[in-house]
Amino acid sequence: MRLLLTTSQGIEDLARAEVESLLSKLGVPFRVEEKPLGVEGRVLAEVGEAFYTDEKGRKRELSVATYLNERSRLLHRVIVEMASEGFEGIGEDEPEKALRRIEGFVASLPVERFVKVSESFAVRSFRKGEHKITSVDIAKTVGKVIFERLERFGKPKVNLDHPSVIFRAELIGETFFLGIDTTGDSSLHKRPWRVYDHPAHLKASIANALIELAEPDGGSFIDPFCGSGTIPIELALRGYSGRIICLEKYRKHLLGAEMNALSAGVYDRIEFILGDATKLSEYVDRVDFAVSNLPYGLKIGRKSMIPKLYMDFFGELAKVLEKRGVFITTEKKAIEKAIEENGFEIKHHRLIGHGGLMVHTYVIE
Repeated sequence: MRLLLTTSQGIEDLARAEVESLLSKLGVPFRVEEKPLGVEGRVLAEVGEAFYTDEKGRKRELSVATYLNERSRLLHRVIVEMASEGFEGIGEDEPEKALRRIEGFVASLPVERFVKVSESFAVRSFRKGEHKITSVDIAKTVGKVIFERLERFGKPKVNLDHPSVIFRAELIGETFFLGIDTTGDSSLHKRPWRVYDHPAHLKASIANALIELAEPDGGSFIDPFCGSGTIPIELALRGYSGRIICLEKYRKHLLGAEMNALSAGVYDRIEFILGDATKLSEYVDRVDFAVSNLPYGLKIGRKSMIPKLYMDFFGELAKVLEKRGVFITTEKKAIEKAIEENGFEIKHHRLIGHGGLMVHTYVIE
């Protein structure tokens, strides 16, 4: 089985490591590849058949796709590959020819094995590269072929809003891929516990990536700009044994973080403090790990405030941080100056895709 897994740009290596860790527990052969076909935000997994023993001692096949959907903290989608094909020169083809090639390939596939005639379906498409056709063209063509194929067995149902089965059709460069999206239309990063939305909240997948980069080992942990609490909540959901602190300047957001933590069932694992991160030493004497999505863009009123805000915050952080900090922002110059002038060393830097932006991520000690 081949699985196409999606995640945020810039954390493919972390997602690969997580998938490898999860698959290793199944005791089956597997291979995991970052950025298949050079596409960012993607991981490809080839996995052998997996089984489990039910309560009556019977051997049952395990759905690896469901297993990853239920356990991953870094993935967005789990797509089971039906088939893929290389189409040399499709980027130069006129639209009609390109779509005919895709149509012919899909028409040869036994799609009836993946959807019952009684089930509704829809096609979601993705395209990357230079082509004369659009993702909408692909979705319409593939949907038409699947409908016509299913007509041989009854009256197929199309439901674009709430389909029972979602076909995922992707044209990446000269390779076409068709699969079943086992995650559904709601990405895995949209956590069910979120009942309060901060205007610039962090994706849960990225929050977990930052936690992975921090490598907390049971010591005290703080998010000094916690907003709606995504990072502390995701850490608590991992079963973290150390002290977890959520510091937020605005009462509205802190109450929202408490609501989210209550919804997630980890309210009693987190300490919520109403306070200003630029006065951090007034709230904690020491902390082992600090991880935060720093104010920028929508999170701050005037951009001119950022250099002083960062300088003041990192000045306070220098008084209390014992081990490691991980921070993301778009403000590269401001954060690097604040980091260096307050005696910290940048151990790692990467760009992560978030909210349509490539955000700078720093690991400091």
